[in-house]
This record gives sequence, structure tokens and C-alpha cells, in this order.
Amino acid sequence: MTDKITNWNRNDDAMVEDAIRRGATRRELLHMMLAGGVALSAGGLVLGRASNAVAATPTKGGHLKAAGWSASTADTLDPAKASLSTDYVRCCALYNRLTFLNKDGITQMELAESIKTADAKVWTVKLRSGVTFHDGKTLSSADVVFSLKRHLDPDVGSKVNSIAKQITGIKAVDPLTVEITLANPNADLPTILAMHHFMIVQDGTTDFSKGIGTGAFKVETFQPGVKSVFVKNPDYFKAGGANIDSFEYFAISDDTARVNALLSGDVHLAASITPRSMKLVESQPGFVLSQTTSGNYTDLNIRLDMEPGSKADFVQGMKYLINREQIKKSVLRGLAEVANDQPISAANIYHNAELKAKAYDPEKAKFHFEKSGLLGQSIPIVASDAATASVDMATLVQQAGSEIGMKFDIQRVPSDGYWSNYWLKAPVHFGNINPRPTADILFSLLYASDAPWNESHYKSEKFDKMLVEARGSLDEAQRKAIYGEMQVMVAEEAGTVIPVYISNVDAISGKLKGLEANPLGGQMGYAFAEYVWLEA
Repeated sequence: MTDKITNWNRNDDAMVEDAIRRGATRRELLHMMLAGGVALSAGGLVLGRASNAVAATPTKGGHLKAAGWSASTADTLDPAKASLSTDYVRCCALYNRLTFLNKDGITQMELAESIKTADAKVWTVKLRSGVTFHDGKTLSSADVVFSLKRHLDPDVGSKVNSIAKQITGIKAVDPLTVEITLANPNADLPTILAMHHFMIVQDGTTDFSKGIGTGAFKVETFQPGVKSVFVKNPDYFKAGGANIDSFEYFAISDDTARVNALLSGDVHLAASITPRSMKLVESQPGFVLSQTTSGNYTDLNIRLDMEPGSKADFVQGMKYLINREQIKKSVLRGLAEVANDQPISAANIYHNAELKAKAYDPEKAKFHFEKSGLLGQSIPIVASDAATASVDMATLVQQAGSEIGMKFDIQRVPSDGYWSNYWLKAPVHFGNINPRPTADILFSLLYASDAPWNESHYKSEKFDKMLVEARGSLDEAQRKAIYGEMQVMVAEEAGTVIPVYISNVDAISGKLKGLEANPLGGQMGYAFAEYVWLEA
């Protein structure tokens, strides 16, 4: 076998790959290899290698159709105002960012050739040369300055205005160089610029309906709340450009209808399906599921500044009463990863994997409830369908409590008005947090003493000082150590119980290839159209 297979070379591999693409049968392929000097016993190895290569090699051409779940007549092609998943998908197709996050959560350059700093406060951005907009205009520093300044203009209504406010200076140094100055050092700036809203638009743009960007696609049709059709940009600056020739994107809000559209062949991708629909897809041949766990979670919030959360043992008792595995398996049907009561998921490079989640232990919970003096009392828990799976989670807590003499009164309230009337206000209630690209954003938003969404009213001077220290440090090892300790502090001291990180599942046709997980969310961080391909 060895003598025969050594006569086979990579050019012959390419011949087999080409035959597979043309639809050759397994029998025909084995005959071809035998004629080329490959023993029958080795043919399977060669065939497997060639098949894997074909599967990983993008096929060019075709029209892709995909269905999201959210749409509105307020749909926009203005990245600063994007708020729905359909907005993000369109903007990712039409524009580019200075940086982007790859599947491993690592920040890489996109329109920027480099982003450098000596002090994490003043940053120099060097742009790629030769990049053009859809109308032929060449990308320059003026476009970047205009795009970033829009987020600071209150009249624009940027969704990331609060994040952009740390930028105190933006100026063009030369046609391909921009200098960005921050109010205080922040080593995360390159990652922040990878957020969907920080897409680069053309200098002076006021009409965004045409979607003039530097992206892999151009607008053919844009009907807000209805559908969008895009065609491949033949002058895209990335080698090879998009794989598909065109794609259509629209929303089907009903989960069952969205899945039926996939199964009937009307679409190649049905985004963000429920566990119930997942079983239906799995039962049908020719369809697969793409799972992304990027840090979305529903948490139980116990305010530390009021009863019963002001009693530390009550909070500890609740953390032992949460059956994380049951929530993962029963409530979310396996579409989750067990979490450890802090917001930095495994999708983030600063995740503290050594911090273990508290095991379900009713006896320990009872000990702490007795110590708090609350065992036997009725404690209200506010839940709503507005916070994903919170009603089911509350029911599990109630059942577990009843077995040890702890009473919980589930107060199920309507979704309408939940976030304004109950979230952050009720003594014990649920929240639902979407993924954020940096540890600093999550901690600043949710756990700093002055955090706008401090769900449990956690306050720690030590934590606040560590947050500032980590934010300004350019030493990655130091940042990882600080963020690791901060995660332990949140898990042990804050009044938030984060049982699992919830997965997003996109259902796709077996013909759709190249879809990968991304820490910015499902549908490949909403940027799938540029990277996927349709099998011939």
C-alpha cells in the first residue's frame, strides 16, 4: 500500500476534488484512484481528505435567501441607529468596521491597517490604502472622522452615544491616518470599534437609504419592514470578495412560520429558532443547526440595598438553590452553558475558567436561609416572558424551595412595561442581558458603583478601582489577572445569580456552508452573508 500511495500527489488530490464537485459517485472515484496507483485500502483516506477539502472550499455564485425574526418600518441602513438583528445583517453586508472580532473573540484589523498607542489614551489609526466605496470614492481619514463624530452628535441618536462619549478628540493627520484621543486610557478601544454601530460611512452622508459603503455587497432593494436584496460588490477590497452573487433578507416573526419556510426550501437560513422548533429541524434530513453561545443570559437579581437582599445569607442561599444543570437541560433543552454568577462568558478572552459555578445544594441553601432568619417566610419573585425563560426558572426555584421549607411567591407580570416598571426596581426579579464585546463594558454597565444598570445595587470601592486600572492597562497578563479577580468578586459578593449563558440557534439548509460561531451573536455575528457559500 505504501508504494502505491506514494505515487499519488497533491495534483491528483485536486483531480479527485474536482470530480467530487462534478458529482462523481464513490465507485467512480475509487476506480480513478486505483488507476492512479492508490491501493483500495488507502482509497478511503484519500477520498476523505478530498471530501473535507471540497467541504471547506467555498463555491462561488448563487442567490441566498435568509429569514431573521425582527423587522420594523423603522428599519435603517444607518449603522449608528441600528437596533434590530435585521439592521445588523444589512449593515454588516454594506459597510466595514475599522476592526472586527473573529470566531475566537480576537480583535483583528479590517479597514484599519493598524491601531497603535503608547498610553491607551491617544491612538493612531492607519487605514488600508486603495479601499473604495460603492460609488467609486476612495476611503480616507475624512470618512473615519465623520463616522466617529456622528456618535457624539445628540441629534444623530446613535445607539452607542454613551460608549462614544469617552472620545474627546478625532482628527485627520493625513489622508490615511486618524488620531483618536480618549478622556481616560482605555486599552479596549480596538475591540470597541468592532461593534456593529461603528461601521464607517462616507463623509457627509445624510441619505442612508442607498447604503453606500465599502462592504461586500451593494443595495439593490431596500423596503423597511418588508425585505432587502443585495448584490455582490465586484470591487470589494478583500481578496476573492463574497462567495454568493446576491442575497435576500427579510423577517418572519413567528418561529414556526420561519422554520417552515426553511423546511419548504423558501429560505436557506432561519435565524434564532426555539428549542421546540429545533426538534422539528433535527427530524428532517438535509438541515443542520448552528449554535452560538456568546454571553446572552437571564439572571435573577436580588437588590442588596433592600429586604430580603440586605441579608447576605439570603443571597448565598439563593445561589445554592439554583439548579443550573436542570435549567440548562429542562428549561433550555440543552441550549446553554452553565454559568458562574458573573457576566463574562467563555466566548470572551478574559473569562475566568477557574471560577466554578456553585453546585445545587438545597441543604446549604437551607442553612443560609435559616441563618438569615427568612426560612418559612414568603418571598416575592417577579418574573415575566420579557426576560427569556424567567418564568420557568422561577418555577424551579419555587419547587426547590418548597422541599426545604422556603416559600416563594411568583409574581408573573406582563412583558409590556416590564423593563420600565420592574427591572432594576423590584427586590427580587429577573433581567436579560445581551452579549457585549468587552469585559469593561459589561462591568461598567452592570457592576460599577455608578453603573446605569446595576441590577443588584452592588457597590465596592475596590472593584471600582480595579475597573479603572484594568481599563487603562496595556499589559494583557495584568488585565486578565484583574478581570479574573473581578469575576470572583461579582460571583461571591453581588446579588446577581447567572445560572447559564443562553445559546442562540440558527437553522440552516445543508446546502449552506461556512457558517461559524461568533462572539457578537448568531448568524456569524450578523456578518454571515460575506463569508458563507451555497453548495452547488
